[in-house]
Amino acid sequence: MSKHVIDELPGELMIWVLIVSELLVFGAGLLVFLALRAQNPELFANSQDTLNRTLGAINTIVLVTSGYLAAMASRYAGVSTGKTRLYLGGAALLGILFLWIKSLEYIAKSQHGISIETNDFFMFYYLLTGFHAMHVIAGIVIFALLIWKPGKAAVEAGASFWHMVDLVWVLLFPVIYLLR
Repeated sequence: MSKHVIDELPGELMIWVLIVSELLVFGAGLLVFLALRAQNPELFANSQDTLNRTLGAINTIVLVTSGYLAAMASRYAGVSTGKTRLYLGGAALLGILFLWIKSLEYIAKSQHGISIETNDFFMFYYLLTGFHAMHVIAGIVIFALLIWKPGKAAVEAGASFWHMVDLVWVLLFPVIYLLR
């Protein structure tokens, strides 16, 4: 009897329903962002120039490294509880570092009087990156729970969620910070 693709996915079916639905929400937000940018490229380019691309790039490295640690936790789940917890803890700490760096960006914008109401670029900048930050927080909470009780299927599901968070940032960073 042949296996179905769904039987090959790590974690439970519901985590994949969540992941796909979240990717659709972020995808829709990015499409609206791109459509608005096409209507007002000068406003978007000028607004984009105020972003800190270096911090955005550092955050990309931080989050991708965190994703690697989550993958390693998944690899050791069910084999070595100590290594699983260590990798989950590292992934969570890098998630916290990501949030701290993102907060530095938000504080800098606030100090310059830039808010969600400044213009369409910043409305979507704050909505998309803020919604992403909420997912980072959720992932950190998930990792904390998994450190406490690191079952193999649960760690795989948590790592899969974290990889979705990574993927979203890998799409947000170039579109919001770099793409002209």
